[in-house]
Amino acid sequence: MADAKKFDLKALTAKLNEFQLDDLNDIDWQNMGSWPLAGKAIFCLLLFVGVLAGGYFGLVADNLQMLEREQRNEQSLREGFENKAFRVANLDAYKAQMAEMQESFGSLLKQLPRDTEVPGLIDDISAAALSSGLKLSAIDPQKMTKTEFYNELPINIEVEGGYHEMGGFVSAVASLPRIVTLHDFSIEKATDGRLKMSIQAKTYQYSGDGEGK
Repeated sequence: MADAKKFDLKALTAKLNEFQLDDLNDIDWQNMGSWPLAGKAIFCLLLFVGVLAGGYFGLVADNLQMLEREQRNEQSLREGFENKAFRVANLDAYKAQMAEMQESFGSLLKQLPRDTEVPGLIDDISAAALSSGLKLSAIDPQKMTKTEFYNELPINIEVEGGYHEMGGFVSAVASLPRIVTLHDFSIEKATDGRLKMSIQAKTYQYSGDGEGK
C-alpha cells in the first residue's frame, strides 16, 4: 500500500515531457481537478514562482533598499561620531594651541606701529643710517595703502656711503623693534665716488586696530 502511494518522479517527468503547448487551449479552467498531473505540476510551479516574485517585489525589495539607506546613514553617523570624538579628545590641545596663537598674534600686533608711533619709527630709521656711517639724503613717507587685513606705509629712503656701511644699515633696520621690511633697492655711484642706495622700507598697521586708523 505504501509503495502505491509512493511518489513516482520518473512517471511525473515522463508526463511533463509529453505535455504540449497546444494542450493549453484544451484546459478546463472551471474544473481544475480534471487536469492531468503534468498540468497540475506546471500550474503549481508557476503559482509558486509568482508568489515568490510578488513577495520579493512587494515586501522584500523595498525593505532591502531601506536597509541599504540605513547602512549608508549608519556609516555617515559613525564617521561623524569618530570626528567629534577625536575633537573632544584633543579639545585641551586645541585650547592650548588657540591660546598660544592669540599670544603670538598679540606680540605681532605690538610690533606694528600706530599712527602716533610712525614719526618715532622714522627717527629710528634715520638713526640706523647715521650710526652705520651713511649720509641720509632723503627719507620720505608715502601715502598709506589699505588692504583687507592691514594698512601698509611705504617709506622711500636714499643714503650715501660705502658698501659695508649699507649692509650694516640694512641689518640695523631689520633689527628694529617694529616690523619693517625692505624692498626695491638700487645702488649706483654718486658724484663724489661713494655709493648711493635708494631703497623702500615698508611698515604695517593692523586694520582692525582702532587706534591705528
